[in-house]
Amino acid sequence: MIIPVILSGGSGTRLWPLSRRMHPKQLLPLVNDTTMLQDTITRLTGSADIDHAMVICNDDYRFMVAEQVKETDIKTNEIILEPAGRNTAPAIALAAFNAVRDGDDPVLLVLPADHVIADVDTFQSALQTGKQQSEADKLVTFGVVPDMPETGFGYIKALSTGKSANFYEVDQFVEKPDADTAATYIADGSYYWNSGMFMFKASIYLEALQQHSPEIYQACQAAFNAATRDADFIRVGKDEFENCPSDSIDYAVMEKVDNAVVIPVDIGWSDVGSWSALHDVGDVDAEGNMLIGDVKSGLTTNSYVRANNRLIVTLGVDNMIVVDTDDALLIANRDNVQDIKSIVEQLSSENREEVNLHKCVYRPWGHYQGIDSGPQYQVKRITVSPGAVLSLQMHHHRSEHWVVVSGTAKVTRGEEEFTLSENESTYIPLGQKHRLENIGKIPLQLIEVQTGSYLGEDDIVRFEDIYGR
Repeated sequence: MIIPVILSGGSGTRLWPLSRRMHPKQLLPLVNDTTMLQDTITRLTGSADIDHAMVICNDDYRFMVAEQVKETDIKTNEIILEPAGRNTAPAIALAAFNAVRDGDDPVLLVLPADHVIADVDTFQSALQTGKQQSEADKLVTFGVVPDMPETGFGYIKALSTGKSANFYEVDQFVEKPDADTAATYIADGSYYWNSGMFMFKASIYLEALQQHSPEIYQACQAAFNAATRDADFIRVGKDEFENCPSDSIDYAVMEKVDNAVVIPVDIGWSDVGSWSALHDVGDVDAEGNMLIGDVKSGLTTNSYVRANNRLIVTLGVDNMIVVDTDDALLIANRDNVQDIKSIVEQLSSENREEVNLHKCVYRPWGHYQGIDSGPQYQVKRITVSPGAVLSLQMHHHRSEHWVVVSGTAKVTRGEEEFTLSENESTYIPLGQKHRLENIGKIPLQLIEVQTGSYLGEDDIVRFEDIYGR
């Protein structure tokens, strides 16, 4: 049996302003109508060896992950929550401890959630080779056949050259090279891009981790032993995991073992690490443009333009990236998109909220979007999914006015319970316990007007919450 382990951590800052810390790129529909996480799971369908998957993610966006994986065809009833980011070696260790907890020893297929793979058939064929090698107690990595001297990836050097074999023993892992070194790698023919995809038995990985990185092994073992279950979520011990060293699987394990093999793959792979890379994997028009949304272009070439909520017009530009969101507009030359990370770091140092959240914020019950704000007031458009219910809560610093736009709401206000329909409204005084529930079959939409001395999201005191917050 193969159990995919989907790594859904990371913030994807190079795809700002669309990717945010609380809504990262793997949870966005960047290349089609489904998210990258969903694409990662969906391309595994059809394999008889795969029964279910595990997903590892940050605690902060667990509900978005849970909702997205439910829409796929592969059962994903185990979502491991990391209380802190500790890189890939500890994350995979948690998955491995979970896989062997009942005495089983499945093959784990480790996949980042934010990659594009165009040739799914060839990818699935490579997985069969990977399974065979994993069952022979090998630690397998997948090396992408390079088509250019890329300096943004690490490389894997195989012991043998040529394309006749399905796999090779690993000679060494090498860091991201400069341009001249990358060119020598391409000419050599035995170097492959490090894709970050791996395959091995859970026990073999844990044995290698215990031998070569015992501190990570011990900390992850303690964190998993302290884990609790909450619906589909596995919450590992917070203190134990935060004490774990941070390291990648490459450094902690793969570079140190003598039973690693690399399977070369030519599968139309991209890690979509920048806006320029996203342009390159998309469907461009005759002028080399990728235009998404309400875009009108004239004399525009080799550009990526994305309009979310309003018309964008480009005229007489070349090699540009234009990305518009509700609260930020990016205009950049394609040759400079790798520098977006430094801009995000600057915005973060200024505590700009545009780094963390979109104006549309997703919650387990639905989502809300900021419409307007000013001194001591804020207006939101709230959408509650059918059957969903918000927590029983109160606020110390604000009152709220609710106006139902569509749907039917059940409102708890103090000791009262009543329903509101379209064009009806109510008032929630400061300090009053209250709750909102959608008892209808269509999304409940309402306008909320908040007034008070402080309007932050941390002014919420929860008394009951079905989502465990």
